[in-house]
This record gives sequence, structure tokens and C-alpha cells, in this order.
Amino acid sequence: MPHSFAKTLFSDPVKQLQQRHGSRATYERMTAAGIGEQSLGPDETDFIALRDSFYIATVTPDGWPYIQHRGGPLGLLAVLDENKLAFADYAGNKQYITTGNLIGNDRFAIFLMDYPGRTRLKIIGHTRILEPAQDPAIESKLIVEPGARIERIFVLDVVGFDWNCSQHITPRYTRQELELATLH
Repeated sequence: MPHSFAKTLFSDPVKQLQQRHGSRATYERMTAAGIGEQSLGPDETDFIALRDSFYIATVTPDGWPYIQHRGGPLGLLAVLDENKLAFADYAGNKQYITTGNLIGNDRFAIFLMDYPGRTRLKIIGHTRILEPAQDPAIESKLIVEPGARIERIFVLDVVGFDWNCSQHITPRYTRQELELATLH
């Protein structure tokens, strides 16, 4: 079972700010009740399967944050089980910033957005990097972009996740979503 998102990310300075701005008691009740202690369930699995992109954050060895966008076919981030995700990493611009950061510090944060539905899911955890064909069982569960060559596979052990409020999410639509909407 993953740890709570709140227990992991609500540091003392965060708690002090929550106290000062009036939200600490609510978050303390939620944490004490075990909200956020659950594993990935059907809601999270379905949401992740319908995403064609996500943002992944890592940290350089000297503490600089780095965020990278990953895109591809629907379901590019595969749910392996209630505590594990994976995705294929393809040949790209050969900067290797995300990969290098994860070799030095395996922690990640992923941000998944549903702009039309004004919903977002944040996931944190630890990463293992596999070579292609190193684990055929995991590789068989990945949705691979047609014609792409997998350079490595990221396996993500989920520590926690949090659904974020919809306030301030501007709805945006893909070309396919707009075409489907105008057909009806």
C-alpha cells in the first residue's frame, strides 16, 4: 500500500502555511482518516488509461527541478497494478535530462491533465529503469507508439497520489475531441 500523498509532501513549512491560511485542520482530519492512503483504484486506472500525455518532474543532483512533457497514444502510461505504473521511453533529442536525474535520484512527480473534464491527478513515487526486453511481462503491457524505438522503460512505484480541484483549469480540447463534438 502506498504512503499518503499528504504525509509525504506536507512538510513542516507546508503545515505552517496551511495553519496560517486556515486549511491545516481540514488536511489533518483527512490525513488522520487515511484519505489518500489507498492504492490506485478503478477511477485512477480509467483516468490514466484515457490520457495521451503527462508531465514528469525530476530533480538534478544539485537540486534543480526539471519538468518534461511526455506524449503518445492513449494509455501511454500503463497501470501495471494498484501501486505500479510504466511507460516506454523513446529516442528523442538525446539530452537525457529526465533519465540522468532519475539515475541520481529515483523520485518523480507526475501530473496528468484532463483539460475538457477540468480534472488533474498528481502521482509521486520512485522509479526503476529497465532496458528493452529486460522484463517482457512489463513490456507487453505498454502501448507503444507506432514506429517508435524504445530506448528504455520506466517502472514507477507509486508512493501516493492526489486528485486536485478543478478551479482554474481552462478547458482545452484536442482536434479529435473537437471533431467528435461537431459531428453530433
